[in-house]
Amino acid sequence: MNVIDLFCGCGGMSLGFQNAGFNIIAAFDNWEPAIKVYRQNFHHPIYQYDLSQPDFNYHTFTQLKPDLIIGGPPCQDFSSAGKRNESLGRADLTISFAKIVTKILPQFFVMENVSQFINYSKYQTTKAIFKAAGYGISEKIIDASLCGVPQKRKRFFLIGIYAGKDKEVEPYLTANLATKTMTVRDYFGNKLGIQHYYRHPRSYKRRAIFSIDEPSPTVRGVNRPIPKTYKNHPGDTAKLSSEIRPLTTLERSYLQTFPEAFIWEGCKTDLEQMIGNAVPVKLAEYVANCIGEYIKNGNLEVKNNIKSA
Repeated sequence: MNVIDLFCGCGGMSLGFQNAGFNIIAAFDNWEPAIKVYRQNFHHPIYQYDLSQPDFNYHTFTQLKPDLIIGGPPCQDFSSAGKRNESLGRADLTISFAKIVTKILPQFFVMENVSQFINYSKYQTTKAIFKAAGYGISEKIIDASLCGVPQKRKRFFLIGIYAGKDKEVEPYLTANLATKTMTVRDYFGNKLGIQHYYRHPRSYKRRAIFSIDEPSPTVRGVNRPIPKTYKNHPGDTAKLSSEIRPLTTLERSYLQTFPEAFIWEGCKTDLEQMIGNAVPVKLAEYVANCIGEYIKNGNLEVKNNIKSA
């Protein structure tokens, strides 16, 4: 099945679907630092393309003839880490994603975003666009720590099947979830050489020191050192000492389940941001495998009903 990845970033979704056996034929993004990293790690082309344009050259997409379009439009306007203001402009990129999909009409699409996305009016508008084009919709918030990711990170997935039925993929999305969250120790063993680590809080009302015997909190786009003025929070798993440190950029990429062989080139600020914005590879792979199971179970009758774009 041929796949294109819109808003691909550094490639978490692409790599996850590729690992699950899907054929990624092209990717699109407009942030040059992420594009450079993507090119270092994938053989298929990636195009620098402004997906916020009101009038797309749809031929760029239609000539690829994808069976599946995946993507994660930037989520900062919906995220609890941001201002949660969907009028700031980036939220319109979800509408752009929907317009591209409904113009090309691939058999499947997968769109991911933060879990809060489902509560916003832009989501309802986006969903209505897909429904009007004839897509059956499945929706699910998935905890990455139940999908082989050592991180407590909840993401919303919207899966569409052309001429399909609503909710028909949802049972596949829950069937193979783990019954226990994956901890940092589960994933790394003792490889990190630490028992506790510092993760800068959004507010000092929250704890900042975590144990490797629990899932990591959500990896964010910033990675700050321990302030000299930091005082222990009652919820910290250890007292501040010389043994407590923040995780490195590479270690944070591993929490996002990027492999050790993945090449990261660029300035530290850009790398931290793209790692924090990425979809965990194992989470994307889990969703891809769910779609694969759906297809293997003979759910391909919609294929012959696809309209030509």
